[in-house]
Amino acid sequence: MIEALFAGYALGLGLILAIGAQNAFVLRQGLRGEHIFMICLTCALSDALLILAGVGGFGVLVETAPWVEPVFLYGGVAFLLVYGFRSFRAAFTATDALSPSDTAPARLGTVLATCLALTWLNPHVYLDTLVFVGSVSTQFDPHRWSFGAGAVMASFSFFFALGYGARLLRPFFARPSAWRILDGLVGVVMWVIALGLLLR
Repeated sequence: MIEALFAGYALGLGLILAIGAQNAFVLRQGLRGEHIFMICLTCALSDALLILAGVGGFGVLVETAPWVEPVFLYGGVAFLLVYGFRSFRAAFTATDALSPSDTAPARLGTVLATCLALTWLNPHVYLDTLVFVGSVSTQFDPHRWSFGAGAVMASFSFFFALGYGARLLRPFFARPSAWRILDGLVGVVMWVIALGLLLR
């Protein structure tokens, strides 16, 4: 059981460490100091639901229904392209909104809606959690739920560490130019992910 728990934690952490749309958003909110707890909790709970669904066997359903993947794929690509465009626009035009101390905090509902969209419209999330984690968990029967619990723990620890640890970078991001660079990098990440999905 302990072995399965640690294996799940290691796999979950390995999958989530790569910079992606969701991680970039959590980092940015952490730097701005806006709604950090709710953002981290939303991301972690979303991951937990998908991981547990994968461990419960939903990965088999995804594999047996070929139409599911294209729907998530093209919907996710469209969202990533739009979000990337908005990030580029912020980097080049919205110079008066790049300093967190000079701007009013975004509304919680708006921030959560963006967070949920970045999570649930990203095809990578489904492939990593429902399909991949779900399929690997079968190798740990009868302790696959311990494996799933480990993967869930990895999501919680990573998102909260990223969200609250971002404050360590605030001195660097006190300069507006640093925010422009971050917005530009976020835009690049979004478009690279979208392109990668289309070329798969």
